[in-house]
Amino acid sequence: MASDRDVLIRPVISEKSYGLMEKGAYVFVVDPKASKVEIREAVEAAFGVHVAGVNTMIRKGKRKRNRRKPTFGKRPDTKRAVVRLVGDDRIELFES
Repeated sequence: MASDRDVLIRPVISEKSYGLMEKGAYVFVVDPKASKVEIREAVEAAFGVHVAGVNTMIRKGKRKRNRRKPTFGKRPDTKRAVVRLVGDDRIELFES
């Protein structure tokens, strides 16, 4: 099993994620191979909270045009997890 740092790559900071924080949900970019159970265990171990549920999504990378040549490149695909916490649990990392 991978460590918490291998599963959770970084938090997502956006307007939509701040709106979800008010409802007790937090968004993370996670390892593409991580399962929902591994994500749940990593969040509980890293932040000392209880997780009610985990939803995941794989976002396809955008196709980007190269400036110098008429070719196209692609940004990497990412996996995101929306983690809902039990009751009044909060992650202080986001709140400050």
